[in-house]
Amino acid sequence: MSELSSLEASVADAVDAEALVRSAQRLVRIPSWNGEERPAQELMIELMEAVGLEVDAWEIPMSEVRAHPDYAAEIDRKAPLGVVGTLRGSGGGRRLLLDGHVDVVPAGDLTLWTHPPFEGVVEDGRLWGRGALDMKGPLMAGLYALDAVRRAGASPRGDVHLLSVVGEEDGGMGTLAAILRGYRGDGAVVLEPSELRVAPAQAGCLNFRVRIAGRAAHGAVREEGVSALEKLFPVYRALQELEEERNRRLGGDPLFARYRLPFALCVGTVRGGDWASSVPDHVTMDGRLGIAPGEEPEDARRETARALERAASRDPWLREHPPTLEWWGGRFLSARTELDHPLVKSVHGAATAVLGRTEPLEGMTYGADMGLLVNVGDTPTVLFGAGDIRRAHRPDEYVDVSDLVAMARTLAVTVLRFCGSPSGSS
Repeated sequence: MSELSSLEASVADAVDAEALVRSAQRLVRIPSWNGEERPAQELMIELMEAVGLEVDAWEIPMSEVRAHPDYAAEIDRKAPLGVVGTLRGSGGGRRLLLDGHVDVVPAGDLTLWTHPPFEGVVEDGRLWGRGALDMKGPLMAGLYALDAVRRAGASPRGDVHLLSVVGEEDGGMGTLAAILRGYRGDGAVVLEPSELRVAPAQAGCLNFRVRIAGRAAHGAVREEGVSALEKLFPVYRALQELEEERNRRLGGDPLFARYRLPFALCVGTVRGGDWASSVPDHVTMDGRLGIAPGEEPEDARRETARALERAASRDPWLREHPPTLEWWGGRFLSARTELDHPLVKSVHGAATAVLGRTEPLEGMTYGADMGLLVNVGDTPTVLFGAGDIRRAHRPDEYVDVSDLVAMARTLAVTVLRFCGSPSGSS
């Protein structure tokens, strides 16, 4: 950490690694999925108050949030809680938001887990469990970064707000609610797993549903029917061709150079038929379509509709019974922040100094709350966090404890660099 000032080094050293891990374990032990996020938010209130943050907790007005054109959700939440902890600055500095979510995806088949998903086991230098990586561990890194700044007595000039949000996994309604409450800034860091790389660009995504009709018949005379399952295949091939064409055209951004398909199209579920000995007269595919930064979502919707129309035009049955396309559920806006923005420079410089190496700037291919902060909150934003997104949404999710600590130290230094160090400090 040779590039750190003496004050920055003292703040980085003040990160309480043991408390960070203990608190992350407590949060992982709360199964905050399927809209049941309130207990996790109540714990966040407790932890924020324990480290001396000013806490704003409120019942999210769902009628107001649902009315916003950028509202998206797949879960009907009854009484969601918004929580923001604030470290007040001395005045005159930039305002920074740190954004993290407490909701997680389901654990799935428990027999596939080495460690139970909601026990928060620490073993082999890793925190294991659903949400350890995505993103309860990184959220705790954000909290204990602010704790380190406060305990080191290094009050920044600008305010720092830690947004603990719900509903990120199905569209970001918690961050939208915080924006509507007035939480905007000169910059924001979304604490998603980025392998400790600073990401000034994020892909978006749209959920889609394609329905294909067939004609039912008894399985013993199946040729008298039309199988919707068989008609699925040319439609699916058309979607694969669309994915290839879109990524050839949109995939030249150097920030996404690591990926052959940075804006992937993925069919995640297929359902159809009613009976084993009946020709299926309906099949449904649900999936997600990746959106490039700067791309208009409506353009992507039109491209998808045209691809399905072309597929139908080549098949006599589908010409008469075209597949239907629906856009539904969660969606994430794409976003970009200019590489020379002070936020990008502050986080990247802090990461380089703390880690002792220069990681490349890189775009992230997954959807996250950066899109809402940039496009709705008018707040320049980057993604930065511990761990690899490839470990998320699967059994045996984990994050390295050393990466969480490095993340907290980087964020603490970022606060001083972006928000302004105390006058006369060095």
